Amino acid sequence: MRSLMLLSRMSGGPLRSEMTSILRSPKALQLTLALIKPDAVAHPLILEAVHQQILTNKFLIVRMRELLWRKEDCQKFYKEHEGKEVVVEKFILGTCIFMKVLLFAGRFFYQRLVEFMASGPIRAYILAHKDAIQLWRTLMGPTRVFRARHMAPDSIRGSFGLTDTRNTTHGSDSVVSASREIAAFFPDFSEQRWYEEEEPQLRCGPVCYTEGGIHCAAGTGGPGPA
Repeated sequence: MRSLMLLSRMSGGPLRSEMTSILRSPKALQLTLALIKPDAVAHPLILEAVHQQILTNKFLIVRMRELLWRKEDCQKFYKEHEGKEVVVEKFILGTCIFMKVLLFAGRFFYQRLVEFMASGPIRAYILAHKDAIQLWRTLMGPTRVFRARHMAPDSIRGSFGLTDTRNTTHGSDSVVSASREIAAFFPDFSEQRWYEEEEPQLRCGPVCYTEGGIHCAAGTGGPGPA
């Protein structure tokens, strides 16, 4: 009987169902990937200001790392932007006039983005919150910096963004993309194991904030593998 149960768990039977149940639970914390781009990492005061925004808004920092991104990895990550049609927005005399001019400028934008993201160190986070994806995207503000400055001046991009590529931060736009992007930046992180082992402890507390800038359940000695 024990061997049958073990075989069932190894094949992903009950274990897969347990994972699905956890993910569908309305109480479960949601994960998202957050990146701080080279323009912000190059300025320690901006980097710290964004980090403090994360803490102020009650995110739990599950994992964090700084890295230099290889150009090949950038190209793979942003492949969806290559050849994408772009909608140009113009602001005239303070009025937002949407000129829905479809430009086949995706290739140029893609190349600029890849070159920029590989130009210097970035900081990657896995963040947890009951509404992590939407909250982080709201804090970032609109992708286009000019729009962010007019419509969300207190957002991260409204405050620190320079251009549409040098716009300080990145965030996942869905649960599916969050899982894919987290795996790209934290290949040793198991989302399934985290939901089984760490998520219940972090959700129920108490939680401590380590010297390394990571949240973990009190008394556990720190998070699992990155």
